[in-house]
Amino acid sequence: MNKIVALLFAISFALAGCTVGPNYKTPDINTPAQFTGSDPNTVKSSPQDFNDPNLARWWDQLGDPQLSSLIDEALTCNLDLRIAAARIAQARAIRGITVADEFPNINATGSYSRSRRSVNSTPGFNFGPREQDNFDLGFDAAWELDIFGRTRRAVEAATAEVQASQEFAREVRISVAAEVARSYISLRDFQQRLIIAQNNVESQQNTLLIVEARFKAGLTNELDLAQARAQLESTRSQIPTFQIGTRQALHRLAVLLALEPSALEKELATAQIVPATKPIVPLGLPSQLLLRRPDIRQAERTLAAETARIGAATADLFPRFSLTGSIGQASADTDNLFNSSSRFWSIGPGLSWPVFDAGRIRNNIRLENARQEEAMANYIRAILTSLSEVEDALVAYGREQQRLGSLEKAVAANQRSVDLSNELYSKGLVDFLNVLDNQRRLYLSQDQLEQSQRDVATYLVALYKALGGGWDQPVPTCPK
Repeated sequence: MNKIVALLFAISFALAGCTVGPNYKTPDINTPAQFTGSDPNTVKSSPQDFNDPNLARWWDQLGDPQLSSLIDEALTCNLDLRIAAARIAQARAIRGITVADEFPNINATGSYSRSRRSVNSTPGFNFGPREQDNFDLGFDAAWELDIFGRTRRAVEAATAEVQASQEFAREVRISVAAEVARSYISLRDFQQRLIIAQNNVESQQNTLLIVEARFKAGLTNELDLAQARAQLESTRSQIPTFQIGTRQALHRLAVLLALEPSALEKELATAQIVPATKPIVPLGLPSQLLLRRPDIRQAERTLAAETARIGAATADLFPRFSLTGSIGQASADTDNLFNSSSRFWSIGPGLSWPVFDAGRIRNNIRLENARQEEAMANYIRAILTSLSEVEDALVAYGREQQRLGSLEKAVAANQRSVDLSNELYSKGLVDFLNVLDNQRRLYLSQDQLEQSQRDVATYLVALYKALGGGWDQPVPTCPK
């Protein structure tokens, strides 16, 4: 027995390097040297930006402590993050199951039976007891020797899947932080647009009072009165839309924090401005996206897993060697069950080699090769998509700030026009149509200005998300 075991171990170690299938190597992907849409007034780009703390906790750069608090809470309790954590646990368990195939499978056995021998079935052998007991205790073992690396490749694939699930969790974390920020910005935007509408309603009500007074005094006609009322009600009709948007944003935020929809209504009821801080964003280099974006890292790990599975499938073409054995004690009497004379054992090698399978193995290899090609295409697509998202966010963030500046000037000019037209109308120097047009333009420009402030903040969040900001933040346990 010792010679057989020694021989099998020697063969196993000698062929340990005979792992079939391709060895994985991270593909070399060319990326641009710089982002083309970068603006030195809003971003900076250097290799040192990869570890910039302003990128790690980018939400703090928006200058809103309440927003930072909401994101921190979401990153501990969000249900999508819990789902991602469960997927990591599943992947680790699958890897543990796969690793177990590298080791012998040993089972403890035990049995007892009592039997009675038939006299008529054994004529001429009627001596000895007709009834007897049988006690059996021992161990059975089976071990498949992974000579061609089928199990090693499977473990390699399972390990890459664990890493891919970890990157998926990081991607969810980034998405949760960005979604909380977007929902919070939307909430503050609706609150501010509601205030703008209410202020314009108040201003237009005052104008209506002036028109009514002039109409009663016979200084104007009923057309001016009807137009003033129409303008007022048109502006007032916008208020329910903003109230709906406010409540819906509150509900989205609550769900992101794993709370019931109305849980944040009191906490966030007081209107605040949209976060208006415009920090200098650390871009880094395009090549650093491959290290920082979790979706790219996940796609790369998936490619590694699919490559390893080609080897596992290829190993099925080769014979499988196994070692089986058993050892134990067997006796008809418990008194001598544990004596050396009751001992039994057996050990021996086994061989299994598919001779005919109607092309199953080779088609499985083709399947795994096709899956690897798909994974490679997904990896390249993830890189190109990330570069596009950064460039889009850069252009939008820079250009929207320019638009914001123009709108600020337009609001100031329209406010001056409203003040002048109201003054001139009260003196009878201009007709009422001038007042209506100026009020309409003022409300429109104020609303557009608020929306532009929202868009600047939203594009900034999109830029941080596209850069993979926050991917390396730890995830504490939810206290709930």
